[in-house]
Amino acid sequence: MSVEWNDEGRGRLVELLKRDSLRLGQFTLASGRSSHYYIDGRKVTLGAEGVRLIARGMLHTLKDHPEIAAVGGLTMGADPIVGASLAIAPEVGLGSLRGFLVRKQAKGHGTGNLVEGPLEPGSTVAIVDDVATTGGSSLQAVDAVEAMGCKVAVVIAVLDRLEGAAENFAARGLAFKSLLTIRDLGVEPLARD
Repeated sequence: MSVEWNDEGRGRLVELLKRDSLRLGQFTLASGRSSHYYIDGRKVTLGAEGVRLIARGMLHTLKDHPEIAAVGGLTMGADPIVGASLAIAPEVGLGSLRGFLVRKQAKGHGTGNLVEGPLEPGSTVAIVDDVATTGGSSLQAVDAVEAMGCKVAVVIAVLDRLEGAAENFAARGLAFKSLLTIRDLGVEPLARD
């Protein structure tokens, strides 16, 4: 499988994240912790060039996992990544790849789905997200698909903030990969308590 993900593409993704997503200052994170920087991943995942680079990186990472039948994650971080990955998957021999999205809470009407899309129970999947801090969003998606009887082969983030996600995934027995880390953007991660 040949995917156009190389040092040039990686470098360009770093440029886009630094230019469009990285903000320096004082920010309160979802966890309540303070941070000297903030990454708004959707500033890049919702741009044509950025999401295409990310999709290439994701599919390149999936080449080590031929057993994966579907990619997905918690809405909203995963939405554009899933769509772009599916759009170019046939170009790299993954035309049967499927996608899914995990709602933050089950739908209150119709079928009451928590997981949307053509995901079959028993499938082996990859969970994707834009930014991993502690991994909470991805773990929520893992729980939802495991409840369906699916197996998670790997969790892949565009950017790892290096603040505990890898350790939290490892504690659950989950493989974790990221296309980049916060250090690639020239920023030191927060000191961990």
